[in-house]
Amino acid sequence: MWNTILDELNGTFNVVPPEVAFVRLFVALVLGGAIGFERERKAKPAGLRTHMLVSMAACTFIIVSQQLAALDFGMGGDNMRVDPLRLIEAVTAGVAFLAAGIIFTSGGEVKNITTGASMWLAGAIGLACGSGQVPLAAMATVIVLLVLFVLSHIEVWMGTHRPQNTAPEADD
Repeated sequence: MWNTILDELNGTFNVVPPEVAFVRLFVALVLGGAIGFERERKAKPAGLRTHMLVSMAACTFIIVSQQLAALDFGMGGDNMRVDPLRLIEAVTAGVAFLAAGIIFTSGGEVKNITTGASMWLAGAIGLACGSGQVPLAAMATVIVLLVLFVLSHIEVWMGTHRPQNTAPEADD
């Protein structure tokens, strides 16, 4: 019994070795943090910590799904399969629920849609990291940061971006 517990704790039964899992989790944390930093800089309700946690949680869920897919569950081989797509659907639905809370808690005015979308994307980036698709996650992070930074400046230039905490001017 103790050998089984020790084997479990030192990673003997892991499909994803602990070192690989750590790197995936850390990259998810950093990439989610990059998006969260931009939101934090703009004083949005979901910033650095939230995006980091969403990305890392999604990464953890996909690593767990890889571990579960390799287990037998005592059903005799192929009788029971773990479907990683169901877990991905659950993660995306959960993050969407959190993002919707950010949007709806804005005092009757539709605000924070971009922050909600960035949280959802942080979840997708975490899923990509957890599945070993770190280059894809990095590309998505760079693209979203370009969208957030560049389009913000374009919106200011076009006059369609309202500074924070200001109401639209009423026509006299």
